[in-house]
Amino acid sequence: MEAHMNPRFNIPPRSGPAPVTPMVYVTDKSVWEYKLLSRNLSKEEAPNEEELNKLGKEGWELAGVFTDSPFVYFYFKRLKD
Repeated sequence: MEAHMNPRFNIPPRSGPAPVTPMVYVTDKSVWEYKLLSRNLSKEEAPNEEELNKLGKEGWELAGVFTDSPFVYFYFKRLKD
């Protein structure tokens, strides 16, 4: 059986047809809005749990963080109504 194993992944080869990839059709385009929260950590604190929870209740989702010491930029997004 080892002669038929895929040596890179150590799994047996597939037999039969390949799995079908599902098709997804999107009729409505999603429109996002963004919010930038920036902090200078040498002068102020990072956002606390209360502040982040408030943004979450408003529908904001943290999408990314960028640091350029001492500055930190928090990028949020949410679906636009």
